[in-house]
Amino acid sequence: MAANTFGTALRLTSFGESHGRAVGGILDGFPAGVKIDFEFLQSEMQRRRPGQSKLATSRNESDEVEFLSGIYEGTSTGSPIAFMVNNKDVKSSDYEHLKDTFRPSHADFTYQEKYGVRDHRGGGRSSARETLARVVGGALAKMMLRHYNIEITAYVSSIGTIDMSPKNAWPDKQDIEQSLVRCPDNAASEKMIELIEQTRESGDTLGGVVSCYITGIKPGLGEPVFDKLHADLGKAMLSINAVKGFDYGSGFRAARMKGSEHNDQFVKTGQHIATKTNYSGGIQGGISNGETIYFRVAFKPVATLMSDQQSVDQQGNETTIIGKGRHDVCVVPRAVPIVEAMAALVLADQLLRQRMNQL
Repeated sequence: MAANTFGTALRLTSFGESHGRAVGGILDGFPAGVKIDFEFLQSEMQRRRPGQSKLATSRNESDEVEFLSGIYEGTSTGSPIAFMVNNKDVKSSDYEHLKDTFRPSHADFTYQEKYGVRDHRGGGRSSARETLARVVGGALAKMMLRHYNIEITAYVSSIGTIDMSPKNAWPDKQDIEQSLVRCPDNAASEKMIELIEQTRESGDTLGGVVSCYITGIKPGLGEPVFDKLHADLGKAMLSINAVKGFDYGSGFRAARMKGSEHNDQFVKTGQHIATKTNYSGGIQGGISNGETIYFRVAFKPVATLMSDQQSVDQQGNETTIIGKGRHDVCVVPRAVPIVEAMAALVLADQLLRQRMNQL
């Protein structure tokens, strides 16, 4: 199985399956001399882990990270940072009835067709448990980004048909984290929680949108052709499980605007050049322009339902899939740290490449 590595100068390789012994990764290219904030790293894991609230799957994993190399006396050494997290609360028997059956909108059929074999326990390699390695790598990347005063903030802006108020586009992390669904709009947050609970009772699932903004990036980051900054961000976000859409800046709204409406006019602000508006989303020509970078990531509803679904088995025979097991009704709140992690990996990778280009 190829394509388990993300990045160019900073490369994260992940390994492991949902119900295997462990999940982990190797982060190669991380610079030496970075102080590792283990408390911060574990707090990032807590934001992603299952069982964190009444709204999440009841799978109870502590997700404590064990580092195997690349860190000495709390500081990165420049060698590959290897890490792993043991899977402890597995119940593979919950998936035995799916051994020869293809679940609707899951990767069961495509994995079987591509490889001729698959791990049906919790989705195996296609499980969102793989994103654990991304959060570890992203937390380390955030520690590097601190030296550049770059801050990444993601939050839930919609679940199902409920949208937060657009008045506060740049909310504080404290306001985000005090909500069970990581939505900084209190009124919308309460409605989202109520909707998730109602949907759980009906055996159905929900999707939603995670919005993200990035501050502190100076002009000049990114490449002008194939490795555009927004292209790398798009690939990173679309590689996350259940993601169906990505847009940045004005996104699809730009198609309805005239050039005179959409153009960001340059102005002199103090000693710096800035723009009056920011429809470009902080990126022009694939390169950062110094304004706030912002984007949205759309997540589909969870494919596993707690109600019966019709499907076929590997022989093509019609069958009924009985809804059972431990699953999220809506993964969007737990996806917030994953979106931040992937953005951090992209920015750290681009910064390291920029440094190499300027030697």
